[in-house]
Amino acid sequence: MDAAVLIDAHELSKRVVTAAGELVVLDRVTVQLRAGESLAIVGESGSGKTTLLSLLAGLDVPSSGRLALFGQDLVALDEDGRARLRLGRVGFVFQSFHLWPSFTAVENVAAPLELAGRRDALEVARAALVRVGLGHRLDHLPRQLSGGEQQRVAIARAFASGPALLFADEPTGNLDQQTGTRITELLFELNRDAGTALVLVTHDPKLAARCQQAIRLEAGRRVE
Repeated sequence: MDAAVLIDAHELSKRVVTAAGELVVLDRVTVQLRAGESLAIVGESGSGKTTLLSLLAGLDVPSSGRLALFGQDLVALDEDGRARLRLGRVGFVFQSFHLWPSFTAVENVAAPLELAGRRDALEVARAALVRVGLGHRLDHLPRQLSGGEQQRVAIARAFASGPALLFADEPTGNLDQQTGTRITELLFELNRDAGTALVLVTHDPKLAARCQQAIRLEAGRRVE
């Protein structure tokens, strides 16, 4: 039996109006992703990678094209509806870690779970941090952690709810090569062990080659 289709996007375009006229940021990109699969979005800066990720995740809406997430038409939903669709099923990891500076590591991971009404939020958060090798850093604030440790907290937070789908936008961009390699291994390990589908924006061709699919963008268009 085929795995469920999580993302089904057909000829997505994004256009914005500037002082110089209309700018085509993304031009008729089609992509499909099934449960447990991994997808890399690659290209130079300004090629439309983050725009495509934002559309696929429902953080933004396309100017034209069809887009379904978990079988639901994202374009037909308002912002609140898209947020409800993502809740508990979609995780995010960004280049800048987006941790709350006054929260400890375990509080950073537990907070979204508590907002979702999980009574076992702290227990789940502790287990997630142990899994990423930070069991000894539970009560440290972000400023007391290295960049690699902060990114591991962000990954633990993204995976703690057991999402079906994870979006990662240049997750190793602020890290040195050695630390970035460890973070990459962690993402693919969790992708494999948890069966979480992974959408990864990256400049790194070696990282893209590890994914089952790759989309290369140039000036907003998909190229082979």
